[in-house]
Amino acid sequence: MTRTMHGLVNYAREPFSVELREVPVPQIGERDVLLQVGAVSVCGSDLHQWRGSHGWPVNYPCILGHEFCGTVAKTGSRVEHFKEGDRVVSETAAVINETSPLSRCGLYNLDPSRRGFGYGVDGAMTQYVRVPERCLHRIPSPVSFERAALTEPCCVSYNAVCVNGRVRPGDNVLVLGPGPIGLLCAMMAKLSGAGNVIVAGLPSDRNRLSVARALGAVTLDGGVPEYIASLADGLGVDVAIDAAGVSATLQMAMQAVRPAGQIIKVGWGPQPMQFSLDPLVQKNATISGSFSHNWPVWERVISMIVSGQIDLDPIISRVAPLNDWQECFEKMERGEYVKAVLTPECQ
Repeated sequence: MTRTMHGLVNYAREPFSVELREVPVPQIGERDVLLQVGAVSVCGSDLHQWRGSHGWPVNYPCILGHEFCGTVAKTGSRVEHFKEGDRVVSETAAVINETSPLSRCGLYNLDPSRRGFGYGVDGAMTQYVRVPERCLHRIPSPVSFERAALTEPCCVSYNAVCVNGRVRPGDNVLVLGPGPIGLLCAMMAKLSGAGNVIVAGLPSDRNRLSVARALGAVTLDGGVPEYIASLADGLGVDVAIDAAGVSATLQMAMQAVRPAGQIIKVGWGPQPMQFSLDPLVQKNATISGSFSHNWPVWERVISMIVSGQIDLDPIISRVAPLNDWQECFEKMERGEYVKAVLTPECQ
């Protein structure tokens, strides 16, 4: 094994401080594995760090990439459940306090000391990555690495809709934001039995909205209040999902949700709110934040990918070598791609 490799490094806070660099192959601890990356998908948070528009602390320099899978290349001396050659996918909670009250009850994703791949520690937009054994899940051979790399965003969406959400058969569900998480939330709502799923975006989202239609959703690029008023009794949707994160979408969610309904906020947005929360009070509606995922969510989602319940073909727009990263970032930002998946070889 070579001692160096190519890695896509976010090296400073300033916009566009991302480049391919020669980096050392990581050393592993006794409870870690060295994972040979098979595929890593591009997340909106990677784009935010590339743009310098993120709202979370980053340990610069840091290799990007937290949605990944691959093959175990080497195991630490105290690794018990995995061996070299195993095909695995990794969770994102790279560093946690395993003795914290939250970790002890299985909610390590909410542990305040949690640090993730791609911002807290080096991620997987490279050839090898160090991964704690506790993060790993097996993936069966029929599942390609390109699809397995999307397990993480599927888990984000499953946790939002199926764990923190209360979608019921026949519900009207509005998804605001047709990015990857919004589209996957629409898929989870359909799988939960929602009667009508509406995905709303902007005119510039036409490519992603076409994917939403392929998933069985009604799509809107404007006129959301009018459309919602025409549904059923006109009182609003049962569940509104803010997958965009900007202040305007949360305000729209409050307008669209019916009395005693639910808003699920899964999109991040650093902007201050310039509106009142009184409609939330008046409607007796609930708002639920949803962050990350944990072990049982991963096991459930992997089984759904294997069974074909989760169809990722409409979501993956391109599979490309690592040195095509910039084109993939740019086309995802423009909405031309839903998801780009990178493979570690440089051509």
